[in-house]
Amino acid sequence: MILSTFKRLRLALLALLALVALGTIGYKLIEGWSTLNALYMTVITLATVGYKEVAPLSPPGKVFTIILISFGVSIVFWAVASLFEIVISEQLWHTLLRRRMENQINKLQDHYIICGYGRMGQEIAKVFSNSKVPYAVVEINPEQLPKLIEQNIPFIEGNASDDKVLLAAGIKRAKGLVTVAASDEENVFITLTARGLSPDLFIVARSIREENEDKLKRAGANKVMSPYISGGRRMAFAALRPQVLEFLDAAIRADDITFELDDVNVTSKSPFVGKRINESRIRETSGAMILAVRSSNGTLNYNPNPNTVLIDGDTLILVGTPAELNTAQAYAAGHN
Repeated sequence: MILSTFKRLRLALLALLALVALGTIGYKLIEGWSTLNALYMTVITLATVGYKEVAPLSPPGKVFTIILISFGVSIVFWAVASLFEIVISEQLWHTLLRRRMENQINKLQDHYIICGYGRMGQEIAKVFSNSKVPYAVVEINPEQLPKLIEQNIPFIEGNASDDKVLLAAGIKRAKGLVTVAASDEENVFITLTARGLSPDLFIVARSIREENEDKLKRAGANKVMSPYISGGRRMAFAALRPQVLEFLDAAIRADDITFELDDVNVTSKSPFVGKRINESRIRETSGAMILAVRSSNGTLNYNPNPNTVLIDGDTLILVGTPAELNTAQAYAAGHN
C-alpha cells in the first residue's frame, strides 16, 4: 500500500515538473517573454498565489493560463494528497505493527528474551525456532528490524537496559534471557536491569573480553560465554579430535536435528528418585541415555556408575532424539 502511494506521488511530481516546463515554453511562444519571466508566470499560476502578471496577457495567453491552472491545480492536489497518504499510511502501519507485536508478546509464557539481533542473536533465534522454544527479541538497531518483521519474530524496539523495554518484552513471565549486545558494557547494564526486575530469571551473557566475565557474573549472569574463547577451543578440538567435534556439532546443530542434549531434573515426584541408575529404567522407558549427573551440591559426575543412586535435586544430562527427550522429561515428572 505504501509502495503504491509512493509511485503515485512520484508520478504526480513528474507530471508537475512536466507542466512547469510546458507552461514556461508556452508563455515564451505565446507572449514572447524571457525564460525567467515565463517560468515565474508559470510558477505563480500553478501555485495560485495571486501575484500580478509580469505583463498584460494577450487573449491566447489568457486561454493558455486557464488551461494551465485547470491542470495545475489538479496535479498539485494529487501530489499533496499522495504525500499525506504516505505519512498517514506509514504511521498507521507502524501502529498496527506495534500492536500486533504487543499482542504476540503478551501471549508468551516461560519464554526467552534475546537482547540483540546481530549475527549471534540470529543464530540463537534460529536454534530457539527449530527447538520450538518461545522467545522475543529486543533490538535497538533499526537496520535489523526489517529482518525481524520479515521472519515474523516478536520483537520490541528499544534499549534492553531500559526497565520499560524489558517489561514490555514480558520479563516478569520469562524463563530466561540471553544478552548478546555489541559491547560488554551494554551486556553488564542489561544483566543488571534484568536481574533487578526478575531475581529468579536465568541469564546468559556474552563476554567479548575475558576480563569482563567476573563483572557480568557479579551483575547477575548465571552463565557467561566468550565466543572467542569457545571458538578457539572448538578449532583446537577440530584439529585434535575431529570425530568428537562432529558428534558435538550434530548434537547442537540448529537445522535437521536428529538427536540433541538435554537436562532433566530429578524431583520427589520422579519414579526413579532413590533408585540406582540401572534400576531407573530411563533408557528402557524413553530411549534417552544418561551422559552425566549433576548432584544437588553442584558436582558433575561424567559417565556415572550404574550403581549411582539418584536423589531429589539431581540433574541428568541426557542424549537422544527430541521425542526420546520429551518422553524422558514426562517420565521424570511422574507423568508416565
